[in-house]
Amino acid sequence: MTEEMDPKQILEWYMLAGVEETAGDEPFAKIEVTPVVHVATPVRKTVEVSEARQATTALSQATQNACQNAREQCKNAKSLSELKSLVESFDGCALKLTATNTVFGDGAENARIVFIGEAPGADEDRIGKPFVGRSGQLLDKILSAAGLERSSCFITNILPWRPPGNRTPTDGEIAVCLPFLKRQIALIKPDYLFIMGASAANAILDVQDSISRLRGHWLEYTDEDGRKIPALASFHPAYLLRNPGQKAKSWVDFLRLKQKMSEDENK
Repeated sequence: MTEEMDPKQILEWYMLAGVEETAGDEPFAKIEVTPVVHVATPVRKTVEVSEARQATTALSQATQNACQNAREQCKNAKSLSELKSLVESFDGCALKLTATNTVFGDGAENARIVFIGEAPGADEDRIGKPFVGRSGQLLDKILSAAGLERSSCFITNILPWRPPGNRTPTDGEIAVCLPFLKRQIALIKPDYLFIMGASAANAILDVQDSISRLRGHWLEYTDEDGRKIPALASFHPAYLLRNPGQKAKSWVDFLRLKQKMSEDENK
């Protein structure tokens, strides 16, 4: 109300507003109204990003450089022995600083099957060979039961160095080491890949899925020369040691491998 009103007008205004009773002895006492002060909303200043600022962090840039270096070095390896020497002298992965040994692949250079795990464990790191601990012993038993000889296969890992405390490898560590694994496959030219564990399967097949969804059917890996290689994904032996109830499913995967090998031989 901007102009003076008499008590009758005030009373009518209150009644129209729905007021039915008053509080206090002076129903028409003047009410002090505090003026509303409108405060302007401060405008946020846009912070300009310097054009000189790098798009990636120093760590990611170092990882990219290490990946490129690994790919370039792998091209020069014409045999597994040459590749092993390159891996042992490679300094682009920090895991090497905490590992005791470089754990390169082991087995027949002309193997029909390459078994691929994730990373060396404590026993593998100490001895310098893949799958020699409890996981390796279980794998040996499964291979023997399936009628496969370890000496006729090639067994390796995504990483040639053990992560401290057997922790899960980072994406950067996998990316740096992956060229060495791919070169091993290209040099061996196997007929089949058997990949153990979700981390290894996702890395080599370039997917993001659980091992439960990946296992149970044939997948496909394309090597450096464009060659298509049938691949099976299954549980890692270390997982089977913790979850013995899954051994039956893993056994089915090995039988699937044997069946395809038999079918291909009879073609």
